[in-house]
Amino acid sequence: MKVLAMVLAGGQGSRLHPLTAERSKPAVPFGSRYRIADFVLGNLVNSEIRGIYLLVQYKSQSLIEHVDKAWGHASAFPGQFVTVVPPQMREGQEWFQGTSDAVYQNINLIERHAPDMVAVFGADHIYRMDVRQMVDFHRARSAHVSVAAIPVPLAEASAFGIIDADAKGRIRGFLEKPENPPPMPSDPSRAYGSMGNYLFDTEVLLEALRDARERGEHDFGHHILPRLIHSHGVYAYNFAENVVPGVAATEDQAYWRDVGTIDAYYAANRDVLGATPRFNLFNPQWFINSSNYQGPSPRIASGEFENIAIGAGSLVTGARIRNSILRREVIVEEDVEIDDCIIMDYTVIRRGSRLKRVIVDRYNDIAPNTRIGFDAAADRSRYAVSEGGVVVLPKGPDVPDVTRYRI
Repeated sequence: MKVLAMVLAGGQGSRLHPLTAERSKPAVPFGSRYRIADFVLGNLVNSEIRGIYLLVQYKSQSLIEHVDKAWGHASAFPGQFVTVVPPQMREGQEWFQGTSDAVYQNINLIERHAPDMVAVFGADHIYRMDVRQMVDFHRARSAHVSVAAIPVPLAEASAFGIIDADAKGRIRGFLEKPENPPPMPSDPSRAYGSMGNYLFDTEVLLEALRDARERGEHDFGHHILPRLIHSHGVYAYNFAENVVPGVAATEDQAYWRDVGTIDAYYAANRDVLGATPRFNLFNPQWFINSSNYQGPSPRIASGEFENIAIGAGSLVTGARIRNSILRREVIVEEDVEIDDCIIMDYTVIRRGSRLKRVIVDRYNDIAPNTRIGFDAAADRSRYAVSEGGVVVLPKGPDVPDVTRYRI
């Protein structure tokens, strides 16, 4: 069974601004060493789906460079590749107009490989998934299309695109953020939320893409899938039944997060912290690759620490840090206090500073005795602040001079 993956990685991510001011949503850093796009790529490679096209568009340069460094090795073997594809404008002078249009504009790549199935997955979620189990589900039902669906409590379902399916999983309809969502047949307290991941029989996909083009339609969720349910077998795959090896009993067994807002992104980062995290990034049986950084190990000279993750090349001297993530080459000077923060790469926090519930994007140099996260009015006058009160500092102009720390 030959499966080709088309990964949609062109998302603008406007609700993640200012983290997406200079990068696409899939390129946003996550945890102490990853980018958001690493998770879908890791899932596909671990699932032995090795032919992967990553379709990019919005401010894609940092994502292109990251994928080349982190995933370039995938092309070392015949039939295995992770290839970045910007808009080729084969059909005219226009960018991708939507999810299905992005795939349509690269229909020649599908025809060249002639796969049995095409996996059309998004690149902006945090999760683990064995896609082979979805393929098995698809084949067992002789489906034309399968849609990954996550069970969500009915009380929260109005925030999702909801799938209405019968007892066998066949989809009867799609509802966008309905007030009264239809429950799952097997669990009246939950509804199926669409994860935006699809498996298509190749010929069905090609026909649907061409038909959508003629109709002037551009989106899978709004156009192609609602039309196909009336003529083809379109099924909901229950993501809660997906079993990934190595996941601990203490973790959320069906962990999936759409990190589309600052608050959702912040919460997902907190989920990777602790001795028994909800989403453990250490899983040797389901390895998620990232950039192969060759810098030194982190150094902690002194300080007080509780529940932190720290990236390579960082240096901490005499600070107190709690419930926080420090990515690579972060410098924290004496008498600094950091609580519930995400500090991104190549940032310096100068002595005497206090930060609480702050996301600091890379290349920032925080002046001595700075206070952020303690005065809501002052914070809003200088920085972006989420609905949940998380302060976000945008990317700085350049790498701070940390020459004197390289001892």
